[in-house]
Amino acid sequence: MTEQTYNMPRIGDQAPDFETTTTTGKLKFSEFNKDSWVIFFSHPADFTPVCTTEMSGFAVEQESFFEANNCKLLGLSIDSIHSHIAWVDNVRRNTGVYFKFPIIADIDMSVSKLWGMLQPGESETAAVRAVFFVDPTGRIRLIMYYPLSVGRNMDEIKRVLLALQTVDEHKIALPLNWQPGEKVIVPPPKTLDALDERLASDYEMVDFYLAKKSI
Repeated sequence: MTEQTYNMPRIGDQAPDFETTTTTGKLKFSEFNKDSWVIFFSHPADFTPVCTTEMSGFAVEQESFFEANNCKLLGLSIDSIHSHIAWVDNVRRNTGVYFKFPIIADIDMSVSKLWGMLQPGESETAAVRAVFFVDPTGRIRLIMYYPLSVGRNMDEIKRVLLALQTVDEHKIALPLNWQPGEKVIVPPPKTLDALDERLASDYEMVDFYLAKKSI
């Protein structure tokens, strides 16, 4: 029996476009993504415990963090729109947390297959916990995958968004465990003159190829 394979978008790819139905109405990804970062994430199923904690985590941070940093949220699972709406209402009534961001009803699995969210070794009928960071130009900048049984780390998702935005703004790189406000890595010199400038600078120097500065 031949194993079925699906598209696997890669870092640097243009985000695959699609039109779909969500809990907030019809959505075309390229229009939703225009002029904004998007974190597009999948979950295995509605009315499941790990997914409820994750979606609640995104919902709690939606306005105060994500929207404040020019980032929209977009969820997906292979469930019907009626299941999504019932789940959103159930969580709101039981916990007071309201999933205001759109959740795609991918009952035919078309978007899951297009974005590589279905991984047959884990499940052929439920999307894994994928997270795609898409910049305002529509390019995929970072991808995370988690299995069905392990919830995501919201602190890391927030850190990564700020890290990508910091890299774009300052044209630098970031070291292990970087947190906002910490020093960043300056790109290595590409000429001898640039090396001399580096050696005469006030950068924190480990060596000429590894220098840090504050921004």
